[in-house]
Amino acid sequence: MKKTILLLMSVQFFVYLGFGIIIPVLPEVVVQQGYSDIHVGGLITIYALSSFFTAPLWGRLSDQTGRKKLILAGLAGFGLSFFLFSLFLDHLVLLYASRVIGGLFSGALYTAVTGYVADITTDEERNKYMGLLGMSIGLGFIFGPAIGGVLGAVSLSLPFTASAVLVLLLMVYASLVLKEPVRQGEAVKRKLLPKGGSLLWHYRIRYLFLFSFAVTFLLAGLESTFQLFQIDQIEITPLQLGYLFMASGFVDAAIQGGVVRRVKDGTETKWIIGAQIVTAIGLLMLPFTDSLLFAGVALNVFTAGNALARTVLVSLTSKESGGKYGTAAGMTYSMDNMGRIIGPLFFTWLLTIQSGSVYYLSASLALLSILLIVLYRGSAKTLKNQ
Repeated sequence: MKKTILLLMSVQFFVYLGFGIIIPVLPEVVVQQGYSDIHVGGLITIYALSSFFTAPLWGRLSDQTGRKKLILAGLAGFGLSFFLFSLFLDHLVLLYASRVIGGLFSGALYTAVTGYVADITTDEERNKYMGLLGMSIGLGFIFGPAIGGVLGAVSLSLPFTASAVLVLLLMVYASLVLKEPVRQGEAVKRKLLPKGGSLLWHYRIRYLFLFSFAVTFLLAGLESTFQLFQIDQIEITPLQLGYLFMASGFVDAAIQGGVVRRVKDGTETKWIIGAQIVTAIGLLMLPFTDSLLFAGVALNVFTAGNALARTVLVSLTSKESGGKYGTAAGMTYSMDNMGRIIGPLFFTWLLTIQSGSVYYLSASLALLSILLIVLYRGSAKTLKNQ
């Protein structure tokens, strides 16, 4: 089973590596081809939309046709999307088509892989192995921008060609190693609104859901605008951006692995409020960027605050869910996705109008979101004793 789990971890790693690899390259493509800056947000948003809204369909298909077939089809389609992007950098419509295809098949891979793990593990083992998949996703996010920046310094198409080749090689290996598992349950369908989710909105946990949206909304906004802004400020290159995002990825991992363990039960809201203040400070620093070092410091300050808020929020939401962990996690996932869908398009549009002052608005929103935590603390309508 170890060989199978490692392969499934590799699949998740490459899916999210593919998402991260585009971060330092896409803005450069848009600038060099003379497209409007808003297309950076559009190309990120269309990927998230395609993945999110087709996931329930892929989940049903996975249950009907089998996990292995869908994993192989997902890898083939995902690889195709990279080839398409690398070949048609100067055709905007085909760039959007490649992102739609990539989003579609990343949704297929997520549902099939999680369904496969559910089939081959016991209840006692499942959290452990789902956690390993989550770690693979995190590593993909950390190394994706760095690899994209390094390869993008050679050629803007190279990161996508290299990714396509690796994904297709992984597909060949998967076809040889994977066996169709004995079905034990259903795939994770990632519904827009999880069953029973509406009930949770009658309790104070709703403020945590809204806060989750705000945190991801700001993160997606920074990811989509950071390079465009820094190109104007310090003429940042994809390679430099890749290194900055890799460094911020390690900051994110350090926060989740180290600082969060110091959060004592009952103090979560204080840590979250502090985290949002740190997030706002990082955002307020960005308009004053005058060097690569300063840009890196500002990005890491933002990342530290954002990572702390996200991680502590997950813990607090699970405690507040009154045992409805799965439903609460599904609702949090939905709100996160709304932030990742709306954020890039909104903030890149705003950047074209206001340039650096977009970060003043972002910082203000970070501080305003603290009000949601205040409202949460002030409400007595809890699920904890339900």
